[in-house]
Amino acid sequence: MSRPPAPASTPSGRRVRCGGGYAAFVPDPLPPELQWTPTLVRALSDADRLIGRLAGEGGRLPNPHLLIRPFVRREAVLSSRIEGTRATLGELLAAEAGAAVDRSPADLREVANYVVALEYGVKRLKTQPLSLRLTRELHAKLMTGVRGGHATPGVFRTTQNWIGPPGCTLANAMYVPPPPDALVDCLGAWEKFLRERSLPVLVQAALMHVQFEAIHPFIDGNGRVGRLLITLFLVEREVLPAPLLYLSAFFEATRADYYERLQGVHARSEWEAWLEYFLNGVARQSEDALSRAERINALVARWKDELAGASQAALKLVDLLAQNPYCTVRRVEGQLKVAFTTAQRAMERLGAAGILKQVNQAKRDRVYCATALLKILEEPARLVPMEAA
Repeated sequence: MSRPPAPASTPSGRRVRCGGGYAAFVPDPLPPELQWTPTLVRALSDADRLIGRLAGEGGRLPNPHLLIRPFVRREAVLSSRIEGTRATLGELLAAEAGAAVDRSPADLREVANYVVALEYGVKRLKTQPLSLRLTRELHAKLMTGVRGGHATPGVFRTTQNWIGPPGCTLANAMYVPPPPDALVDCLGAWEKFLRERSLPVLVQAALMHVQFEAIHPFIDGNGRVGRLLITLFLVEREVLPAPLLYLSAFFEATRADYYERLQGVHARSEWEAWLEYFLNGVARQSEDALSRAERINALVARWKDELAGASQAALKLVDLLAQNPYCTVRRVEGQLKVAFTTAQRAMERLGAAGILKQVNQAKRDRVYCATALLKILEEPARLVPMEAA
């Protein structure tokens, strides 16, 4: 039987005085006592229904493996944007296709590392459970060779960190996570909670994420690792057959609410408000992902119908565009393992059909894009229910 929620003035842990004269926050072990209000029950029901539909329909889509690649990259861009990286999805995809882009290589590397970490995590889940070990491995993939790479990639911190506006100190930080000597106990309890099986999976994912951010176990990269863990947890628990759902788009679009809800948990034990926010994000992003996937598949199917009678290279190129709307002749030549002239003719055929357009001004090293596909991928996240739109 759930008890009433803690009073609004009660934090979800304890403040401890540290040697430097500052106070740090040590969160209580999970799970907290929850009050299953009608609003929270409805939010969970809505999220369960929509993520279930995404899982079901996603498994029946003609080419779900083609869609995972651009969705992963969209997540990488939006999760990195929360941390201040400005690279766009179009820039990342163009760079992967071999095109020159007017963006800092450091920004592109940070986003590319997120892609590497997420794909690595999905692969590793086939042989090991989500754990502290895998969390460190993800951090190493994410932080190696980028700004912040000095922050011991793959190693839990041994010094105190804090959260706040630029220039703040431990004395006036907005939030100070557990001191280093408390990390072992906090992380051990967090890892134990990952094995919990008594809670709804979406609720457990929400609690797991907010607790990871409260512990803040790395010097840098905690936000990105924490968001990676949500997707990997849902894949591990087989809520989704593949990583099609990502919440960074929702968190980025509602950034002020995201930070306010996290702080509400730490400072005032506002668990129900956090869960309602998180579950609303799951519901909206499930609708959003399903809509994008269906529209991309419909567009690819229509293009193939329009190209009836075209070469096999031209038809295979359409599938490549579903993975990355940008292409060059050299890239198509390599991916399809065909002659340069065959790749060139295939691209000319798609150009004549209005599928591909040249997007740079070069006479050599031309870059082409299926702009209709890119538009679907880059459109803003939907924040209201489909029926209310």
